[in-house]
Amino acid sequence: MLRSSMRTALIAVGLFSLVANEAAWGQTSYVGSIGTLPIELALDSYSGGEVEGVYIYKKFGSPIALTGTTTQGTLVLTEGNVHGKATARLTIPAFTADLQTITGTWQNLATGQQLPVVLTPQFERDLNQDSDSTAHPELLQVSALKTCYFKVVLSSSESIGSVKLYEKRTSRLVQELKADCELRGIQSVSVGDFNFDGLEDFAVYQQGFAGPNTASLYFLYDPIKKKYVDSGFEGVSLQFDAKTKRVYETNSCCAGSSVQNSVYKIVRNRMVLVEQHCLRWNEKKQALVERKLSECQ
Repeated sequence: MLRSSMRTALIAVGLFSLVANEAAWGQTSYVGSIGTLPIELALDSYSGGEVEGVYIYKKFGSPIALTGTTTQGTLVLTEGNVHGKATARLTIPAFTADLQTITGTWQNLATGQQLPVVLTPQFERDLNQDSDSTAHPELLQVSALKTCYFKVVLSSSESIGSVKLYEKRTSRLVQELKADCELRGIQSVSVGDFNFDGLEDFAVYQQGFAGPNTASLYFLYDPIKKKYVDSGFEGVSLQFDAKTKRVYETNSCCAGSSVQNSVYKIVRNRMVLVEQHCLRWNEKKQALVERKLSECQ
């Protein structure tokens, strides 16, 4: 049986997914330079002026995450190290997405060194406006593999048609995989080890359902073919535990009053069901308690 702490953790993951599922109202992609180095930059814009971003130096190809705000027309983006400490700041005064040339300053926060920033927009996506259905722009992603970075190819203003893998340093297209998914901005792709073989795999956010439930497409690295293949994994809000080598599925219903938990093991790159549990809200105990599996179906 699942321990109560595990049940609580799985429910908490579902609640986090509900919050994280809030989509950005628009994306913008730019090419340009910091100093003399060519870069590519992508931004997710949210209501209230919040902004998330990612950029790469074309010479290196490793995505650098950004967080920031637009206040009184000035865009300020901050990058940090693996410990969360701010290391650099990109400031663009008089920022509007419709400018053909955007200029600003990049500053190293440790040394004070400043470099000029020049950007040219590649495309802009705004959920409040109709988009050109014939255009299929590519949006840089925050997550990356050790040797490749990702771009998702937009098939419409709200969906992805495929995902592309580009080799770092050379920006050579390595592979393109079909992925009919909802667009989640620069956070559409994530990296993990989904079959517990010690090799990097990746997932593309597919869609959100009622409540906290989500689904993703999972692509596994085939060391023989030396390319990624669709895993065929299916499930709701899957969580992969490398320590136990188990996959946990949490299917929440009815405002969280009914939760079905399933546990799988991976056998020859297939999900094999190990156990299932049904949890229903008990008013008297003010808690989720285990019930017959049929009560969650």
